[in-house]
Amino acid sequence: MQERNSPMATAYIVDAVRTAGGRRGGRLAGVHPVDLGAAVYDAIADRNDFDTAAIDDVITGCVSQGGEQTMDLGRNAVLASKLPDSIPAVTIDRQCGSSQQAMMFAAQAVMSGTQDIVLASGIESMTRVPMGSVATLFMKEGLGNYKSPRLEEKYPGIMFSQFMGAEMIVKKHGFTKDDLDAFALESHRRARAATEAGKFEREVVPIAIETPEGSEMHRIDEGIRFDATLEGIAGVKLLQEGGTITAASSSQICDGASAALIVSEQALKDHGLTPRARIHHISVTAGDPVIMLEEPLFATEKALKKAGMTIGDIDAYEVNEAFAPVPLAWMKYLGADHARLNVHGGAIALGHPLGASGTKLMATLLGVLDATGGKYGLQTMCEGGGQANVTIVERL
Repeated sequence: MQERNSPMATAYIVDAVRTAGGRRGGRLAGVHPVDLGAAVYDAIADRNDFDTAAIDDVITGCVSQGGEQTMDLGRNAVLASKLPDSIPAVTIDRQCGSSQQAMMFAAQAVMSGTQDIVLASGIESMTRVPMGSVATLFMKEGLGNYKSPRLEEKYPGIMFSQFMGAEMIVKKHGFTKDDLDAFALESHRRARAATEAGKFEREVVPIAIETPEGSEMHRIDEGIRFDATLEGIAGVKLLQEGGTITAASSSQICDGASAALIVSEQALKDHGLTPRARIHHISVTAGDPVIMLEEPLFATEKALKKAGMTIGDIDAYEVNEAFAPVPLAWMKYLGADHARLNVHGGAIALGHPLGASGTKLMATLLGVLDATGGKYGLQTMCEGGGQANVTIVERL
């Protein structure tokens, strides 16, 4: 442990892994979310030669903490995995940024000197615990909802909606439906190219599944439309009358889990571990909860300023494709290069398993930096409540 007044320690990422995404009701639908989490924890243990009993904590992101994802999901995944039962775990919710926040908490623990090895992770089965179900089931039983009298007084008549926020971004930034459809097609094209070139092999943890044809391993993201066309995307029904967004220009409902091993310099030496990246910057901000999804623009601007960098210094960026207008607005606002954005495709093609997307995107970002030889990578995503996390890493 560090002395109280010693310089802040550096946090390193040793490894980051994810499952291939499963579509709603698809190939991962038969896997309990606890076991999805256990699989990525096992992969971290198998891929890295160290005494896993040295892990100080597991921090797990999950949005829909009900049913199979309740009772401290992260701890249950530890107990179901090959990790020692002596390792504690906590489950957190910062909406879609939950596992990116898990990485931030892990990095802060390491940088403060209070812990040396922390496993950050995310788990979400959107098939088995549907999005919003933890709110709607309580409401149906007459047990109330999240909108308190004081919140209603401050935001009268507003039911905070990501769909409404996405359409607001379209109007504010002057995008057309054609813009959204073209971006969606490019996401599928890039995901297809990355898959066919084997770019995901290092980050993906195969999951054993049962199919009508028998047992097999799930290795390829199920949401990718390998035959996607602009005409097909353009023909998908609008989510709301008079709007611009369709299911084709939105992130896919997805089942998945992911994890990243965050350690101190001392842990690297003690356990003979090799880091893949250094965490260069971490931050989180909040803004307008109604437009909600626009905060990554301003969070990134603040993060770059605080880090003493410009967008031109960043070699690759992962901006979660919750809806196509989010990364489009982010690029427009920051003057970012589309060629560096979501290089291997994004959530429109690969899926967005809510609380698991943070560490999932980090696994992909590290793969992109390795493939391109880039030095700095930036990750951000929009989150419920008008929040956004930003993480900047340096590939080693």
